[in-house]
Amino acid sequence: MTYELFIADRAFSSWSLRGWLMFVKFGLPVTSRMIGLYSGTMAQDLADAGLAPARLVPVMRSPEGIVLGETLAMAEMLAERHPEAGLWPEEPAARAFARWLVAEMHAGFNALRDECPCQLLYQYKGFEVSAAVQKDLDRLQGLWSLARRQFGAEGPWLFGRYSLADVFYAPVAARIAGYALPVGEEAAAYVRLTLEEEKFRQWRALGLTVTYDPVPYAKPLPTGPWPGPAPIPARAVASGPSINETCPYSGDPVTDFAEIDGKVIGFCNPTCRDKTVNDPAAWPATMALLR
Repeated sequence: MTYELFIADRAFSSWSLRGWLMFVKFGLPVTSRMIGLYSGTMAQDLADAGLAPARLVPVMRSPEGIVLGETLAMAEMLAERHPEAGLWPEEPAARAFARWLVAEMHAGFNALRDECPCQLLYQYKGFEVSAAVQKDLDRLQGLWSLARRQFGAEGPWLFGRYSLADVFYAPVAARIAGYALPVGEEAAAYVRLTLEEEKFRQWRALGLTVTYDPVPYAKPLPTGPWPGPAPIPARAVASGPSINETCPYSGDPVTDFAEIDGKVIGFCNPTCRDKTVNDPAAWPATMALLR
């Protein structure tokens, strides 16, 4: 049975990113529904979907119809219902510290949030780091380093294996990347790891299928390319023929086309095409066609 997850614009909604990652990174079945945060329809959309008393996103609805908001509450419900998925670290001391980090992220780091709104479009150049933001960065780096030193032996993530702690700090890594914030090499390596992770790349690629005028939270600063992995050359094209007859995602007949690394691939709709053009290597089904 599948959960429903109600989210806002992927390029800007850090809370929605957390909600989505806690499903897809642990193999929990979910269908995403878009709520109009920047179109001004959020309150009506939430009401129409029967999500009272929710007033913010993300919001989840369980297969049984239980509605739950707030990412921390959602995380605990999913961990309780799916212990086999390993959302929290298994070892008690690691699990306790991971909960601490998640709770502190859920409630704190206000200067970083206020002064560096989450955006996945590009990297701002010349952002001036205030004393309050620097204090948040120092705290983040201390927590990350302690988690890695004490519990990170089994892998590259905060507690070795990917956990809810990494879910909650993914938007923080995006902020550090998006504003070129100054951090040490250990934290910079964790930011790179987050930006390289497949599901994060898929989220961003989907976010880039939407354009904005004006861009939310825009700052009067020059911008450069997003600092994640360089995408494979790709562009939308008007027609085929393509090397495939059915969409690599849905299996439906192809109607829209893209040239990727010199080959024409077909998709079942413009969104499937455009999300792939934005970052082909984020999509294993497409990469299988290119091999």
